Amino acid sequence: MSQTAINLTAIAIFLITLSTLLGPLINLSPTIPATLTFTILGIATLDSFSFQGMGGTLILDWIAGFDPQHRERVTHHEAGHFLVAHLLGIPIKGYTLTAWEALKQKQSGQGGVSFDDSELASQLEKGTISAQLLDRYCTIWMAGIAAENLVYDNSTGGADDRGKLAAVLSGLKFSEAACDMKQRFCALQAKTLLQENWDTYLALVKVMQQRATVTECLQTIPSAN
Repeated sequence: MSQTAINLTAIAIFLITLSTLLGPLINLSPTIPATLTFTILGIATLDSFSFQGMGGTLILDWIAGFDPQHRERVTHHEAGHFLVAHLLGIPIKGYTLTAWEALKQKQSGQGGVSFDDSELASQLEKGTISAQLLDRYCTIWMAGIAAENLVYDNSTGGADDRGKLAAVLSGLKFSEAACDMKQRFCALQAKTLLQENWDTYLALVKVMQQRATVTECLQTIPSAN
């Protein structure tokens, strides 16, 4: 079962428990929470098998969207990807800050930054990739998590990022220990880049919150002027 389906199941359990406790006090018909609970469980099951978790992600993102702190965290995460990608010379094509926007751009997760990764795809197709290019992309994938850790002292996002990194490294025959080492190394690299460009990062977060275009975002980065 995907993490999204697990989250939906947890919500369903919470609802049925809450309705059991509060239902008699507010004269709530047991049919209402039961129907809602079975609906959520049905969505979780269907989503897990048919939609690779994206349907559940949309629901969870919509619920979380009522909390401004959730949107701020997503923006900080994606700004980390955006800035590190630019600093490492990877062209940026766009970004999203909600699951719905990500779905429309054929991305997974609750947001994302899309890159011109044609060089990476070409080298992977040939079965070889330069160590420099691999480190650049691994650092970019870890940059969202690094940004969250710097701002919030923890990270709640990044499962898709870790998945991309693990998939690429596994395809290149990295051992599990080597994958873990590469992940930690690139997370540290991303953290260092963000710390060295902290004022720029904060400026980028601000304009991304205002839904600036990619060009406007790049204008906040000194090296792009």
